[in-house]
Formats: sequence, structure tokens, C-alpha cells
Amino acid sequence: MIRYGARMPVAVVTDSTAYLPPELLREHPLTVVPLTVVLAGVEGLEGVETLPADATRALRARRVSVSTSRPSPEQFGRTYRELLAAGAEGVVSVHLSAGLSGTVEAAELAAAELGDRVSVVDSRSCGMGLGFPVIAAARAAAHGADLAGVRAAAVAAVGRTSIHFYVDTLEFLRRGGRINAAEALLGTALSVKPILHMPEGHIVLRDKVRTASRGMARLVDLTVEAAGDGPVDLAVHHLDAPQRAGELVGTLTDRLGDRLRDVYVSEAGAAVAVHVGPGLACVVIHRRPDAAA
Repeated sequence: MIRYGARMPVAVVTDSTAYLPPELLREHPLTVVPLTVVLAGVEGLEGVETLPADATRALRARRVSVSTSRPSPEQFGRTYRELLAAGAEGVVSVHLSAGLSGTVEAAELAAAELGDRVSVVDSRSCGMGLGFPVIAAARAAAHGADLAGVRAAAVAAVGRTSIHFYVDTLEFLRRGGRINAAEALLGTALSVKPILHMPEGHIVLRDKVRTASRGMARLVDLTVEAAGDGPVDLAVHHLDAPQRAGELVGTLTDRLGDRLRDVYVSEAGAAVAVHVGPGLACVVIHRRPDAAA
């Protein structure tokens, strides 16, 4: 468990796959429960003991086994009890999609032992697709919202957030069981480059192109389409591909113009890295509510 910032009446908990940039962790009081990454049989807490570069080296080595595991219900239970004992009136716990991990299930098992004082939200996403709802919850808590209000802020943000991402190959997702073999075959045939999204929390093939450059162009088009006509925040994640991330930010800044508000860039952590592989380029669009424009 990693705590950031001062205590609020309603505590907000998330997991390490939100990949929140440092400036947001400094600004908002949050508690982060890390997932575990296993590289060549050695366990490490994501973001604490195991970093993106560690996973990238292991994936490039190919012969090194890599896997991930969720936090246990006991870990979540300890976290919730500590926050409540420290004075929190309730806890809203927002997590990685249940379609990708058992993290939500573990959180729900722990919450069930504490009655109505803990509420768990499935972000149906990962990275800043999870991070934006977490920040929405933290802002609501900072403004004095009760447990129901903080949960409602997170759920509303889930509905206003879209994620699209490009990977060089679907092989890592296939190995981890995050995408089916038929889709993986489509993504490898004739060196097709896949673009994916997460409707209802599951990874689905959205489009396929012939080259990485066309993949980046299509990623931009899909992001602009998802943005709509109102004000938006943008997050770009990459894995060992900072140049791709920088180019995406520049192009999207031009395309979105004065609709664009906050922009965040961060490298995907080890828990996601083991499933997507080096070369990941991911864009998350968060459509702001009218009142926050």
C-alpha cells in the first residue's frame, strides 16, 4: 500500500495499473495497492520493486517467463481497515477492469467484510482509463462528497473515458489470455499492425493497418472521433517508445486545438507491459463534464 497526500473524509484507493503521473499523485490524496509482477520466478511489486524497464528486458529476452498476479483480498482488507481506523468515514476503491484481472474481485471480497463502508468500482479499463475515474473520485472527496457521491463521480468518469492502443504484435496478449487466438492470428497475418480498444472492459480488435506509421495515424483519428465536440483531457502511455508518445501528443494537440485541456504522458508499468510488449502506444481520452469545462 502506498499513500499519497492528506486524509479526506472519504478515502480513495486504486491499484498500480492506473499509471498516474507524479503531478497527479502529488495533487490528490490517494492510496495505491500494487499488483505483483513475476519475472523469471522472482516476484516484485509493480512500481516499487519492478519497473517498466525490468519487464521490457525480460520480454525482449523471450526465454524469461513473465506473469502478473492481483493483490490478495487480505491486502485490500488491511488497506481498508487502516484507512477507516485512521478516520476515514468510508472508502471508494476504483480498479483495473474485471475483464483483464481479478483485482476487482479481490477488492470486492475484502469490501464485503466491511459492510457499506467500502464501495468498489470497476473502471472497465486500465492505465489512465482507470486513472481519470480515480482522479474524479479524489476531487469529489476533496470537495466533501459522501461515499455515494464519490462513487458516482468515479462511475460517471468511467462513462466519459475511452481508450485505444496500438501494439506491434498481439502475441503477448494472446499468451496472457487477454485476447483470443483468432484475433491474434488476424493481427499477425501479413504483418498486420493491430489497434485495440476496450468496450465494456474487454480488449477487442478495433482496426488493423499495414505499418506502424499508419497505425499511429489511425490511432489519432480514433482519438479525435472519441473526443467529440467538447473539452477533453488526454493521456498517452507508451512502453519503451517515447518518440511515438511524443509524436502522438504533438499531432493530437494540433488536431484537438482549443478543446484540449490537460495532457499527461507516462510509461506503462510492468503489469501491463508483460501483456502488450515493447512498442505500445496508447491514448486515453477523458471527456469533461460541461460544468468542468
